[in-house]
Amino acid sequence: MEKGLNFKVGEAMLKDAMGGYRGTATEISRVIAEHPERAEAYYDRGNARSSCNDFDGAIADFSMALQIGLRFREAITAYGNRGMARVKSGDMDGAIQDFSAIIERKPANKRLLSTAYKNRALVKEKKGDSEGAAGDRTMALLLSSDRNKQ
Repeated sequence: MEKGLNFKVGEAMLKDAMGGYRGTATEISRVIAEHPERAEAYYDRGNARSSCNDFDGAIADFSMALQIGLRFREAITAYGNRGMARVKSGDMDGAIQDFSAIIERKPANKRLLSTAYKNRALVKEKKGDSEGAAGDRTMALLLSSDRNKQ
């Protein structure tokens, strides 16, 4: 990311950290207007929108960021954040798809993988899939115990 653009997004994210979420999304929108190819800007605006309970806007931004292309770690986080936004907007099938996308990518970070299984289990439980939820909870537990052994 070029230096000036990085500063603009960083400045917007600082406001975000200080509680100015709505202004942050507006400022990041200006960055996106100038540099629509920047996946990170969509990702950042998705986080800002989610913080303001604009879940449909957040879902759209995370989707665009993933479509343009994020680094592995940011993509994993974008899937998780979009999954949570989908849960809050009532799209349980979409949430399961996002948590499954994390699981399929097998991140080395066991905590991320365990969290994806836990979140998917909760959504499956809400949908009435007790058996699927139990399997995911078991996987999350196994990953947690593996992490504690290290």
